[in-house]
Amino acid sequence: MTRSDVRRRLALAWWWQVLVTLAPLLLLNALFAAERASSLLAMPLFIAGLASMFVSLPLFHRFKHGLIATEKALDTPDEPAAWVALARIRRLAFVGAALPAWIAALAVFAGLPALPLMLLALSSLVLLYLYRIPRQLG
Repeated sequence: MTRSDVRRRLALAWWWQVLVTLAPLLLLNALFAAERASSLLAMPLFIAGLASMFVSLPLFHRFKHGLIATEKALDTPDEPAAWVALARIRRLAFVGAALPAWIAALAVFAGLPALPLMLLALSSLVLLYLYRIPRQLG
């Protein structure tokens, strides 16, 4: 498999992760938005969603070191293993980046207003954007 094929597969995986991250929030919001009744859990869930962004800090650190290791392994016999390791690190980082949006999906049932829901979804998108493969790699 060529380097461009690997990059294409990783780019496609990123787009799939964006879909998997935002689909629950969009679907639950579309289905249950009319039945929204504010509860005492709305604000704690929003705060939990904001706090879940900090889960990405150590994950991004590992991803960054995985990028460096992959760049060092380019044009060597270890290159395929480096790409596989980077993909594995990135999959775990995707889960951490998706947490704010997934917590927002749960907060729909607690009656969290639309603006905080959008902020949590946007924070997940920004975190996911950090895990794109840079053009300089490859």
